[in-house]
Amino acid sequence: MNRIERLFGLTTLLQAKKYVPADELAAHFDISVRTVYRDIKALGEQGIPVSFESNKGYFLVQGYFLPPVAFTPAEANALVLLEALAATLTDASIQAHVGTALAKVKAVLREPDRSQLEQFTSSIQLHLPEYFRGPADYLATLQAALAERRAVELDYCDKAGQSSQRYVEPIGLAFYNFAWHLIGWCQLRQAYRDFKVARIRRLTATTRPFSRAEHQLLTEYIADLHLSPAG
Repeated sequence: MNRIERLFGLTTLLQAKKYVPADELAAHFDISVRTVYRDIKALGEQGIPVSFESNKGYFLVQGYFLPPVAFTPAEANALVLLEALAATLTDASIQAHVGTALAKVKAVLREPDRSQLEQFTSSIQLHLPEYFRGPADYLATLQAALAERRAVELDYCDKAGQSSQRYVEPIGLAFYNFAWHLIGWCQLRQAYRDFKVARIRRLTATTRPFSRAEHQLLTEYIADLHLSPAG
């Protein structure tokens, strides 16, 4: 990656995140922190308003946006593969958004890149075991609840066939053992619980804010499961 590509990538990363510390930028682009300082200065000299907040990191001043970007063929192909994974492993609430996002990618591609992408799209197929059953159309609702820190109400049927109504404060979505799992703080049990999404009979978004200011990290919860490593 040359410096111009790195400066563009740095600006894109700053636009995608609220704050980015210098050491995170250095690790992302495999450069020194001193080089990060020089790059930030170069962006400022080009009129890109990068600011800094102590203990948080660099950020783009509100109101600045990059113009529409082009995608390389390799980036477009990677998105096609993600679309195939989404079509197989997610539900209709997510698949629709993936499809419209990829349509926007195709719209900015030039020929013959667009033709090559169509060829690649027709060359991808995924097959899962017959026993795999995808979730109902709940993933988009759960994503919104996670982003907004709002509780969800669900009717849940456990593996013994017992039904119950729960209010859950989601801390994350995890995919393991060929199934999506909602991990969250169950207000009924006053503990973190793992809900298999395929067993949710009804899901309703609520306006209830989280009752706890801080929650366990999803990575910590998953680590405690001691799942077998992939591969």
